[in-house]
Amino acid sequence: MRGRRLASVCVLALLVVALAPAAARAVAVPAGFQESVVWSGLTYPTNIEFAPDGRVFVAEKSGVIKVFDSPTDPTPTVFADLSANVHDFWDRGMLGMAVDPRPAPATAYVYVLYTYDAPIGGTPPTWGDGCPNPPGATADGCVVSGRLSRLNASTNQAGAEQVLINDWCQQYPSHSIGDLAFGADGALYVTAGDGASFNFADWGQDGNPLNPCGDPPGGVGATLAPPTAEGGALRSQDLGTTSDPTSLDGTVLRLNPDTGAAMTGNPNSGSTDPNTRRIVAHGLRNPFRMTIRPGTSEVWLGDVGWNTWEEINRIPNPTAGVTNFGWPCYEGAYQDASGASSARQPGYDGANLNLCENLYNGGAGAVASPYYAYNHSALVVPGESCPSGGSSTSGVAFYPTTGGPYPVDYRGALFFADYTRDCVWVMKTGGGTLPNPNNRATFVAQANNPVDLEISPAGEVWYADFQASGAVRKISYTAANNPPTAVMSANPTSGPAPLTVSFNGSGSSDPDPGTTLTYAWDLDDDGAFDDATGPNASWTYQNGVYTPALRVTDNQGASDTDSVTITAGNTSPTATISSPASSLRWKVDDTISFSGGATDPQDGTLPASALSWSLVLQHCFSANNCHAHPLQTWPGVASGSFSAPDHAYPSYLELTLTATDSGGLTDTETVRLDPQTVNLTFQTTPGGLQLTVGGTTGTSSFTRTVIVGSTNTVSAISPQTKGKKTYTFSSWSDGGAQTHVITAPAAATTYSARFR
Repeated sequence: MRGRRLASVCVLALLVVALAPAAARAVAVPAGFQESVVWSGLTYPTNIEFAPDGRVFVAEKSGVIKVFDSPTDPTPTVFADLSANVHDFWDRGMLGMAVDPRPAPATAYVYVLYTYDAPIGGTPPTWGDGCPNPPGATADGCVVSGRLSRLNASTNQAGAEQVLINDWCQQYPSHSIGDLAFGADGALYVTAGDGASFNFADWGQDGNPLNPCGDPPGGVGATLAPPTAEGGALRSQDLGTTSDPTSLDGTVLRLNPDTGAAMTGNPNSGSTDPNTRRIVAHGLRNPFRMTIRPGTSEVWLGDVGWNTWEEINRIPNPTAGVTNFGWPCYEGAYQDASGASSARQPGYDGANLNLCENLYNGGAGAVASPYYAYNHSALVVPGESCPSGGSSTSGVAFYPTTGGPYPVDYRGALFFADYTRDCVWVMKTGGGTLPNPNNRATFVAQANNPVDLEISPAGEVWYADFQASGAVRKISYTAANNPPTAVMSANPTSGPAPLTVSFNGSGSSDPDPGTTLTYAWDLDDDGAFDDATGPNASWTYQNGVYTPALRVTDNQGASDTDSVTITAGNTSPTATISSPASSLRWKVDDTISFSGGATDPQDGTLPASALSWSLVLQHCFSANNCHAHPLQTWPGVASGSFSAPDHAYPSYLELTLTATDSGGLTDTETVRLDPQTVNLTFQTTPGGLQLTVGGTTGTSSFTRTVIVGSTNTVSAISPQTKGKKTYTFSSWSDGGAQTHVITAPAAATTYSARFR
């Protein structure tokens, strides 16, 4: 266990937005630029949108939408609370939002795209922000759907929800719905993921009942298998099969924003299937973010990849024909001056699926190459400080082609972000019309969990900082003097009165070399910075809650402020996790029970209503390169349980207990829970042939470390050539088919594929 004492955080600060900066790492931006916090205290913010009338809307993953009257408004209004309809679980939630660009009052709508807590046509709540076992989130999957709606935004209180589409069958807890954007043509563009598994090559082989989305052939309850299977990730290719109704998973839609029907001029406008008419692109895995190039209706997508590639995709003309980006048969087919790389996705290529084989036989023009793709093992910009390893594209935004405070070489540039790498890059045009993939630069290194990029009306990059107490941040540019950054710390931040507190402002800085800073303190919380000078100060407080502040000013007159909360006369509680212990080692589908409590010097033993639990999965690519997936929360309970998930290794769980006393002070305690792992060895007879495990291919023999109980797809590639001989698959040592599923056993095991 490791304990973290958060003694000065008022519980209200977690529920409303405050001006105090959110805790963050020191970012690195180009000379002349500076990052700052616009608003903090948000709960997992996912999307930022600017309205024509100056308002700013911020969506939270739970389904709450907050509205600020302007970028300088410190206090939001809750515009809408759709949490009763939203499945806020794992990567599901309210993810997409757009504001009608047409001037009010003729139109004043906010459009929302979220995971609907019910199957298609069902009524929420079905799962209630969770997923019991059975069916298990990563086992058989809790089936939900997606919903596109619009809300009247003529005031700061949303009107009734008008549902435009309820579709997008989603079996597994990621690759959910995506993003919304308006084109210059007045159409509403919509993206969504494939709803399939991220752990194994998913063609629809799992579920309770089997094939719960009813994919061909056979419908709900049918056993799907290669080569005829069309389920799972293959739903992204459903437009290629005309004998069944078309799914919207893994697609881009072009819609009439007033009705949700296909927009006039769509490529398949003559189809009898309404979903077919809506689609302008497909073959996408998880197009989490989208943007429109200014002045056009060009759609640019950030498609989150599997184990190897991330893609930036472009649809130059959505009405010219339907674009197929190839997933799951292709991934990362980036074409540059040296030609297109081989981009068949090994996990699905090895399964010899008819839908993929038909694409492979279609030649080079069968799918569209990404505009730019980067490999998980490579840096985006050579020599940069941003890491390689894990990757997940999480934001795309175009800078205006005219105006704006940024230097002129940023005009028309494409910004793109990666949540896993915590970085934002810029792809400049280099004098051309389109961004040049070879003209890339690091824009923000050590960014704070970016999950959405937007360009403000003032011409600044804003991004959503996806944390439990998240923020909206912006990147400003000053051609001459750059303002400093004030950073203050306090010790202690709570305790019995009279309380003497020591303050330190030496962490403050200025980006301009040779600049000197002066310090002014408001310690008595009267709004006047007249209580002390210098980088250090102290003050004694009587009973009450105070917000002392520091203002630092550079020798050019630019300034910045920082503040903390001090609580005198109250001491923070102590949270204790009784179980599970950090020594627990879990395997997939284990039921893990948890319990704990808290005591407080003033309140005594705190009731269950003062406790809240959260579960996060840390997905790692190296010891220092992990990113967090918030899985589930349990407010107001002292105990409970959850089912251990199926996930790629390395990964581990973090279970956190937060206790809040009657005065609003909190304490958190976290236990790290590592999984049981096993080494699986894969070999061939004769040796040296290739096998596919999950989404990657290796030459035998090789070993993979996986979590006990995890689901792993294996394929013996057939035929293949070694030397002058051609080999075809004969049998697996475990008796499985050429492509089959292995549930990882507890003991190390060798799997051998025999070839003729």
